[in-house]
Amino acid sequence: MMATYSLANERLRALEDIEREIGAILQNAGSGYDDETGNVILELSKEKTNERLLDRQAAAFTASVQHVEAELSAQIRYLTQVATGQPHEGSSYSSRKDCQMALKRVDYARLKLSEVARTCEQMLEN
Repeated sequence: MMATYSLANERLRALEDIEREIGAILQNAGSGYDDETGNVILELSKEKTNERLLDRQAAAFTASVQHVEAELSAQIRYLTQVATGQPHEGSSYSSRKDCQMALKRVDYARLKLSEVARTCEQMLEN
């Protein structure tokens, strides 16, 4: 059970990292400011822009977006497996579902046996 909590915490940390990266992407895209290269919006407003700087910024932005997409896709694949009950490490959904169905079958068998017992008792009384 401890391994399940550890895996869940790891997944939550991964989602938090993705959230921080998305925030950084939005902040850099919105404000146009990056600590390493300076103010992109200011650079774009100049008559003669530093194309190398802008190319570096565009490449960094694209790489960050691609990384976020890849991480989110991995998280979505994991959540899809959990939601559909497919076996995978760290999931107990399938086992819990099997157990619940077994308990329902036991309850049904008890009900049928009690009906048979009542029928037998009635026949013996007559």
